[in-house]
Amino acid sequence: MPKFKKFALLLVALIAFSIIYSSIVNFRLANLNGIKIVLDAGHGGRDGGSVGVGGTIEKEINLKYTLALKDKLVKAGYLVELTRKNDDGLYSPTAKNKKLSDMKARFNIIEKANPNLVISIHMNSFSNSSAKGANCYYRAEDEASKQVANLIQQALHTYCNASHTEARVGDYYILNCSYYSAVLVECGFLSNPEEEALLNSDEFRGRMVDAIFSAILLYFG
Repeated sequence: MPKFKKFALLLVALIAFSIIYSSIVNFRLANLNGIKIVLDAGHGGRDGGSVGVGGTIEKEINLKYTLALKDKLVKAGYLVELTRKNDDGLYSPTAKNKKLSDMKARFNIIEKANPNLVISIHMNSFSNSSAKGANCYYRAEDEASKQVANLIQQALHTYCNASHTEARVGDYYILNCSYYSAVLVECGFLSNPEEEALLNSDEFRGRMVDAIFSAILLYFG
């Protein structure tokens, strides 16, 4: 076969592959179009949250996990809003009750976003340093929140050695402040020295983010 014919066939094959690949990508993004997720990195500013036995500050590690999850979701075609993007708190500088001001600001961001799902990222702490494992919480009597929370908990059990396979009801402001489906993920215990070290590792953070991400994909079909 003449060289120019081989080249022409190769060119046609490349164009066909490009069209098919582009169609698949566009179809996937089109199906995700409009799905919005609010990611909430717990604490911030003067509210550092828990402090690990090795000195890990919860607000800082919460943000690392949140930003890593955001990157995966955006690349997959989801619309993502963050309650906080840096170390700053969301409270008004003049507010007498900084905690209340911060919580109201998070609520306002959620309401404005009108999301399909809210995910709040936290780290746990307990007086008993042997306590360990990730736990996912959902709002009571909200079946949609329960469904996604259980998917996340099962993924955390499979990929991150979480002890529990079922999510739990949680009485947290971020879950109860709006009618949108919301879950809170306690990624692990900073009060456990071994788990604190694990939570700070890039490899484990990647596994946990992948687990939460895979559960979100399953939830939205």
